[in-house]
Amino acid sequence: MPATSKDKARVTYRDAGVDIDAGNALVEAIGPLAARTRRQGVLGGIGGFGGLFDLKACGFKDPVLVAATDGVGTKLKLAIETGIHAGIGVDLVAMNVNDIVVQGAEPLFFLDYFATGKLDLGVAETVIGSVAMGCKEAGAALIGGETAEMPGLYAPGDYDLAGFAVGAVERKALLPRKDLIVGDLIIGLPSSGVHANGFSLVRRIVERTGLGWRDAAPFAPGLKLGEALLTPTRIYVRQLLETIRGTHAVKAIAHITGGGLTDNVPRVLPDGLAAEIDLDAIPLAPVFAWLQAESGLDDDEMLRTFNCGIGMVVVVSPGDVERALEHLGEEARVIGAIAERSAGSAVRYRGKLA
Repeated sequence: MPATSKDKARVTYRDAGVDIDAGNALVEAIGPLAARTRRQGVLGGIGGFGGLFDLKACGFKDPVLVAATDGVGTKLKLAIETGIHAGIGVDLVAMNVNDIVVQGAEPLFFLDYFATGKLDLGVAETVIGSVAMGCKEAGAALIGGETAEMPGLYAPGDYDLAGFAVGAVERKALLPRKDLIVGDLIIGLPSSGVHANGFSLVRRIVERTGLGWRDAAPFAPGLKLGEALLTPTRIYVRQLLETIRGTHAVKAIAHITGGGLTDNVPRVLPDGLAAEIDLDAIPLAPVFAWLQAESGLDDDEMLRTFNCGIGMVVVVSPGDVERALEHLGEEARVIGAIAERSAGSAVRYRGKLA
């Protein structure tokens, strides 16, 4: 005779692998972290069904909203394998807000998505704490998110991470501008390292070398390999907004992510224009020199895979370049100019990666 419901042992959600109490404990831990990112426009706090934001309170008159969503790719696997989680949330915020600021927009708020098989409160709090750190640096409020515990979908210890950001810009200040012309100059801002693109290749290269994540980094004295490669993505928001507003000289900005300079600079150029970039003006950071030496990649492949030391490019007219450089800081340097586009690529290089 089949067992009746009275004969069967009780099975709870916790028995199925989902701990609601742990999720609630994480929400309580996140509350103070999110509160530190609060900015003008935020209504309410963490824990509602949706995050609230008052755009009018920020003083915009004719705003256009700019939204972005992104993750950190397989750099996440490196964080999991090394147990170093304290910077991966900064990467997540950076990949989103850096995409927003290139349109001239100010990032306003951010939401995160953290999914795992079994919730480890320590890891989750560290990761989301670093998300809050990135939000604070970008001037964006962390107004909500989602923590999903999904047993059977993720291997033990694994988690996934995604982010969503919204910003705003006055309609007349949208970038890129329409007045880009031949002769405009291209300024490069240095990256902090590999950022969060190309890590499938980075991990393959490291595997070929036989090095472990805890071995000394050949390109970064005093650091372990995993620690050095996990250097968080640089957040350029405050630096760029100050330059945009302080000079009114910025015509276009490109975030150098997957695809490198080769694929990202053309995204802000009109038809008929190309970028000529002087590779001799870009000192190749040690991490990229090491990756190139160990992989055997030629310059073209390097420039289309990694940022190669340039995380952002800014386009200004020659007459405005000195003012722009003064606002951007001494690390900024002219790396090229806008030229007429021929039948070839929209990005042309001269010199070699050094």
